[in-house]
Amino acid sequence: MRTLEPGTRVTVEAPATSANLGPGFDCFGLALDWRETVEIEVVESGVTVDVTGEGSDVLPRDETHLVVRCVTEGLDDLGFRAPGLALRGHNTIPHGRGLGSSSAAIVAGLVAARALAGRAEDRAWVLRHANRVEGHPDNVAAAIHGGFVLAYGHGEHVAVVQGRVHDDLRAAVVVPEVAVETRAARRLLPTTVPHADAAADAGRAALLVHAVAEAPHLLHAGTQDWLHQRYREPAMPEAYALMARLRAAGFAAAISGAGPSVVVLGTEADLRGLEVAEPGTRFRRLGIGRPAHAL
Repeated sequence: MRTLEPGTRVTVEAPATSANLGPGFDCFGLALDWRETVEIEVVESGVTVDVTGEGSDVLPRDETHLVVRCVTEGLDDLGFRAPGLALRGHNTIPHGRGLGSSSAAIVAGLVAARALAGRAEDRAWVLRHANRVEGHPDNVAAAIHGGFVLAYGHGEHVAVVQGRVHDDLRAAVVVPEVAVETRAARRLLPTTVPHADAAADAGRAALLVHAVAEAPHLLHAGTQDWLHQRYREPAMPEAYALMARLRAAGFAAAISGAGPSVVVLGTEADLRGLEVAEPGTRFRRLGIGRPAHAL
């Protein structure tokens, strides 16, 4: 086991992400042009966490912080150890809103580990470790690869296909002030669904891949879902009602990940008329995000 020299440091940027996008449950992920930046420095001893912004009042300040944990685990796998670590950053991605804040932290930590160890970029390695920590691959895959991804596999054996993204594709998000815990949202899902619903969802998922790549005018149809969103409505009734209103108005809206944020896809022209001023929410227009990387 090699020990890193104090003073070694790296800055990593990782994007917010939106998963599922309607019918692509635990498969589709989209990186958003909304980035988190963290700096990791090797120090003589101990762990210090100096983080401001979203969630900073409740996040741990020791080795259990998710970024620090992933740096440490990543270094260990690579045959390195740090005598101590200092984390500095400003969080901008809201926690518990379905925008991949934990995935950004996990991926940032693992990318930082490789950079601190002087190892070249290895997205397959990052995906393998990130999926094990997160428990599902869609958000982490989007953070690792950027753009639109399709993650598939079973258990720890996960692979990713990079989907083509139409040059005009944009996104908007409506972010409620109140968080929803991912595990609570998942507990609402039934163990079985009607065969007709599963078949319909599969068809719309295939359509969405085409819509994102080639035909943005089909995004509204492609984001239709029967598999999971309606079952989660009790955990986020206001967000679900907002999504339904936006869809009724012709916008390609979906619950982002486990919610409660709502993501809307479209071209700039499609989204030009979209204005959401719901009480207790924030509204943001976004481009498509780049992969996580060391600066």
